[in-house]
Amino acid sequence: MTFSLSARCPDTGMFGIVISSSSPAVAARCVHARAGVGAVASQNVTDPSLGQKGLAFMAGGLSAQEALNGLLAGYSAADWRQLALVDTNGGTALFSGPRTLGIHAMIEGNGAVAAGNLLANGDVPAAMMDAFQQSRGALGDRLVGALVAGLSAGGEAGPVHSAGLYLVREMSWPVADLRVDWSERNPISELSDLWRRYKPQLDDYVRRAVDPNAAPSYGVPGDE
Repeated sequence: MTFSLSARCPDTGMFGIVISSSSPAVAARCVHARAGVGAVASQNVTDPSLGQKGLAFMAGGLSAQEALNGLLAGYSAADWRQLALVDTNGGTALFSGPRTLGIHAMIEGNGAVAAGNLLANGDVPAAMMDAFQQSRGALGDRLVGALVAGLSAGGEAGPVHSAGLYLVREMSWPVADLRVDWSERNPISELSDLWRRYKPQLDDYVRRAVDPNAAPSYGVPGDE
C-alpha cells in the first residue's frame, strides 16, 4: 500500500524521503530522517518505532546495514515489515519480510533506496530509482520527480490518496515536512504543487528561525 524513495544528497549532505500510499497520512507514520545521521522508511504493516530506533542506531555510528541488522535482531514481527535505510555515508540497506503485502519490490542505488508494496507491478521502485539517479538539482525536486515516475510506472495496485516529502539538513528540525494526508484526486500532483510553492521560501523559513533580524519580510498583509 506504499511506495517510497529515501536518499542522501552527496553535494549538501541533506537527507530526504518521498512517499505515497492508498492509506491516509502515510508520511505521518512511515517517514523518519535526522540531519547528519540518515533516513529510514518503515512501511507495509507499519511500525513507526523502527524508524526512530534505526536512526538511533545510525546516530551511534552504525552503518545502514548494521542498523538494519540491529532492528531485526530478536524482533518477532519482522515478517510484516518493509524497511529502507540510508546512512550518513550514503550506505544503504533494505528488508522486506515474507508477509509483505501484494506485489513488492526494493532497489538500491547510489545513496538511495526505493521500496514498495501492493504495487501495480514490480518495476515501480526501479522506475523511481532511474528517475532519481538521472536527475540533477535540489534534492526535493529530484525526490518529487521520482515519485511522479513511480506513479507513471503503475504506482499502487489501487488509487493513492496520500503523499509526503520530508527533508532534513543541518538543523534539528525538518526544513520541509510537506504532506497531502488525503485526496480523492491526485495527491502526488498536489504534493508537487505544494513543493513548488514551498521551495522558494525554504531558506527564508530557516533564516527566520536562526536569525530573525536577518530574515526577509514575511510577505503577508500587514507586514509593513
